[in-house]
Amino acid sequence: MQAPDFNMCIKNDQLVPAAHSTVQISGWLGEKLNLSQVNRVMSQDLELILRPYRERFEENAGHWRCEYWGKWVTSAVLGCSYQPDEAHFAVLDRAVKGLLATQTPDGYIGTYKDSKHLGIWDVWGRKYTLLGLIAAYDLTGDDKALAAARRVADHLLTEAPPGEFNLTENGIDLLKGLSSSSILEPLALLYQRTGEKRYLELAEDIVANWSRPNKFFSNGQQLIEHAFAKIPPEQIGSQKSYEMMSCFEGLCELYRIRGEQRYLDAAVEFAQTLRRTELMIHGSGSNKELWCGGTRIQTEILEQPMETCVTVTWMKLCYQLLRLTGDSLWADELEVSLYNALIGAMTPDGSWWAYFSPLSGQRVPSHYQHEDVKMSCCVANGPRGLLLTPRWAVMTCADGLAVNLYASGNYAVRLNDGVKVRLTQQTEYPVDDEIALTVNLDTPAVFTLKLRIPAWSKRTSLSVNGEPVDCQPGSYAALTRKWVSGDKVVLKLDLRGRAIPAPSGAPQFAVMRGPVVLALDDRLAKPQDIAVRLEVDEEGFVPLKPIMDKPAEVWMAFEVPFDVKPLHYIGHYQAALIMCDYASAGNRWSSENLFRVWLPQPLFLRHMYPDGTWRLMCPGLDTCPTLQGSLSGSIKRNDFHAGKE
Repeated sequence: MQAPDFNMCIKNDQLVPAAHSTVQISGWLGEKLNLSQVNRVMSQDLELILRPYRERFEENAGHWRCEYWGKWVTSAVLGCSYQPDEAHFAVLDRAVKGLLATQTPDGYIGTYKDSKHLGIWDVWGRKYTLLGLIAAYDLTGDDKALAAARRVADHLLTEAPPGEFNLTENGIDLLKGLSSSSILEPLALLYQRTGEKRYLELAEDIVANWSRPNKFFSNGQQLIEHAFAKIPPEQIGSQKSYEMMSCFEGLCELYRIRGEQRYLDAAVEFAQTLRRTELMIHGSGSNKELWCGGTRIQTEILEQPMETCVTVTWMKLCYQLLRLTGDSLWADELEVSLYNALIGAMTPDGSWWAYFSPLSGQRVPSHYQHEDVKMSCCVANGPRGLLLTPRWAVMTCADGLAVNLYASGNYAVRLNDGVKVRLTQQTEYPVDDEIALTVNLDTPAVFTLKLRIPAWSKRTSLSVNGEPVDCQPGSYAALTRKWVSGDKVVLKLDLRGRAIPAPSGAPQFAVMRGPVVLALDDRLAKPQDIAVRLEVDEEGFVPLKPIMDKPAEVWMAFEVPFDVKPLHYIGHYQAALIMCDYASAGNRWSSENLFRVWLPQPLFLRHMYPDGTWRLMCPGLDTCPTLQGSLSGSIKRNDFHAGKE
């Protein structure tokens, strides 16, 4: 069996992901990673997600159990890579062996009846099977996993040969071919690891068919053409957010193979258009799983905003673009999504995830989409985004390394010339503004240490061994020198509160502090009979005073000044409200714990929190496992059921 060609895997990468087990993150973020790994990923009942592959009964639009194993395994691989625990590897091994035991003699691994192959979600499920098998092979070198992946792809080629079967018009009609098209990504990955041209031919056939007529479109899906034309995603074919981004992830992998610049340029243009038209302040998008012009309408009450699958896929696309372009913008985006939309969607103990996450109202844990496997798409997917963090935290580049994430911990990097660099970060960022990095080496070495300077950090100070260094926001500060063990770099970022005006032009503001979105929470700010306006200085900044007296489950909280103007020119005074980080807002996951991000000007405090929003976001919530007992001692089943408000 041919070994993985990792040079192919990172071909054209400007920044190369951290190697396995070289990053150890501590502090608040490290705890979140550990909770997700232990309480969700490694606590999964494998029998539940393997049984559908043995029974193979699926046939209709409500059947997508075929995705759960692949999502779980890719999360488990990331977790085992981060923390190479023997027991965790044993769980991963059982999961892979359990799946391989379901492979039929013709190579099929899936959950669909024989008569329903290529139906509805079948190709989508095969995509996740391939992604999981390839990920397991990359981590463990298990030839059986790669051989099984090849047989899955070869079987697909017999059922959907290029030139005879058009995968871009396959799958559930509502998605107009997007779901099946996204198998592009694992096909490209499989070619990278095997060199077998038949996988590349099928991948290229999919991309070519995007520009050809099919049963849905007279000119095809036109994904690349629409990306270059900067067409808003809500106007591109099916508006399905998650699947559309998955197609561009595959295009990035095809770029690694072919080096065809238009593939990368199209992915960048598409992502930039998402930032302008769809991305919401907390680093995600979508309403009811669809693109919706979310940047403009995010201040409104949306029925089912920000699917966790969308957050994860947006982060995975940003990760691809960070690797391929070396542009710190994509690390900025990853950071905002990580600290807000993603971690805000995870329950406090890491055991479950939200399906949708609003910017106001109540947090709601996901229901079971399939009772028999006790799972939903977002619960399976959430850990993939979180456990991806160590891969982009510190990366290597041609002349050294790049630090993208500031979090306490230890980071070991082997440079291209073989020099091993050990970085120690000491910081409470983003609670505090100072990051101290200590460089440790066996022998002195010349290389470049790149530090991400976020675009929002307008006042930044940087020093090496006490000597100041110039830096610019929205770029990397490149420190090239002969480094010796014990060299110390100190970075201080600008964590002044920023008033973010509503993109729609509506008279509303949100408040951000560094990468963190702030929110009002009814544990900290109570309704009262006054109207207030956010106090904003001429430069758009908001004074923030840290508050230490806060609930234990709140990560950070700040006293924020608001103006009260009961009469036109007289009687004005200032009132202070306490705001907390978005991930903590509403994190009692109770119908009685309300929050909001966007602040109308003026904000009438008697009606500051929209109530009952959980009713819009929780189809089938009575089957949610976290409501059958209690979660962190605060959620009871009736909190979101039987009409309690």
